Amino acid sequence: QVQLMESGGGLVQAGGSLRLSCAASGSIFQINVMGWYRQAPGKGRELVAIISSGGSTNYGDSVKGRFTISGDSAKKMVYLQMDSLKPEDTAVYYCYATSSYSTYWGQGTQVTVSS
Repeated sequence: QVQLMESGGGLVQAGGSLRLSCAASGSIFQINVMGWYRQAPGKGRELVAIISSGGSTNYGDSVKGRFTISGDSAKKMVYLQMDSLKPEDTAVYYCYATSSYSTYWGQGTQVTVSS
């Protein structure tokens, strides 16, 4: 089993920045991809960014050029630097990890961007 713990959410003004962190624990040797999804009120969960253990990244279209994902493959930690935040970035952000066997989710951290 894998457990994911997010931190770093909060309230920020439009144009500001936040940094999210996620730490994996448990059977972390299984993990090959980590990343972030988000869910805004009344909407489905959408990809923000993911990073593989080899360092390959993929971003959702709405955050390209503004958000940067990074990670520590050995420690199984992942970070999301969010710059130039917009009110439409307001959502619950979920840490995500996947192995050959299963997909894991954190409990989520709220990010609120005021206009």
